[in-house]
Amino acid sequence: MAALTASIAAPLAGARVNVKRNAAQRSAVRSARLLTTAQAKGYNNSQLETLVSSTPFDNFSFAPIREAVVNRAMTSRYFADLEKFSECDVVITGAGSAGLCCAYELSKLAPEAKIAIIEQGVAPGGGAWLGGQLFSAMVVRKPAHNLLDELNVPYQDEGDYVVIKHASLFTSTLLSKVLAAPNVKLFNATACEDLIVREDPVSGRYVGGAVTNWTLVSLNHDTQMCMDPNVIESKVLVSSTGHDGPMGASGVKRLARLGMVENAPGMSALDMNTAEDMIVRNTREVVPGMIICGMEVAELDGAPRMGPTFGAMFMSGQKAAHCALNSLNRQNALQKQPESADAQKELVNA
Repeated sequence: MAALTASIAAPLAGARVNVKRNAAQRSAVRSARLLTTAQAKGYNNSQLETLVSSTPFDNFSFAPIREAVVNRAMTSRYFADLEKFSECDVVITGAGSAGLCCAYELSKLAPEAKIAIIEQGVAPGGGAWLGGQLFSAMVVRKPAHNLLDELNVPYQDEGDYVVIKHASLFTSTLLSKVLAAPNVKLFNATACEDLIVREDPVSGRYVGGAVTNWTLVSLNHDTQMCMDPNVIESKVLVSSTGHDGPMGASGVKRLARLGMVENAPGMSALDMNTAEDMIVRNTREVVPGMIICGMEVAELDGAPRMGPTFGAMFMSGQKAAHCALNSLNRQNALQKQPESADAQKELVNA
């Protein structure tokens, strides 16, 4: 068949059409030309029909399955994940660019750690599927381009910054790496409604995990009867829920209401040069067991917003992973080597 098609199509290779046509019209024109050429070569109707209409999928058929099998295939795995990650090392709330970069970096730093990501939206990635004002290109200031090199995401080098042709190229690549990590589980369409906060005689109050619920339930508490949540315990919670919004900056806002941070003034007006440096610099463990990164840093510290540049989101997430590992190491040291109260306080504050 390949030889037949080549022998017919060869005389048409040099043909050019100067009139613009839509895809359907162009397809019809090509089929008509093939038929005319084939008829001139003496092919019969059956050969002509095969030539212009056959595809590799014409006799395709799926393997049989029962609907209940599909049900069990999904639910058994999901509930197994819920059980497995009911206690984990790190919970990351918010799967935007900062949260995903944190998960990616942490999966490399601590491949044995259990990492759960909670994302309120159906589609993870936050605002990183597009650049500013819904444009396609993503601008990344150096040296954040080093992550792009590591992920093999192509870009145009403009000197002090690089440009990815479409933000979705970066986000889809990063997301695929995170989801492929065997120690990471993403629970999307799931909201972090609250924090688990406990008292410790040495360090005082600390964050011990996330209070979760289906996002659709969280959005309808005011329209239905009380619908209690679920929980995920963790040694460290990384809050990367973005700037203020319906569910944005939820970790920082909750800490402020609990009196665990003094003030959360909200992000300041746009200043790219100040903003990106400040976001990375101020990524930190704000209370024992809880780290903030990304635009949630701006909500707590009053940092300027940076608008349509994304380098700070990458590097803040990466730094948060190192902060999380430091917190895990500190907690493990406290558990393995019980000390006097004064010595433990020194280790907590280190």
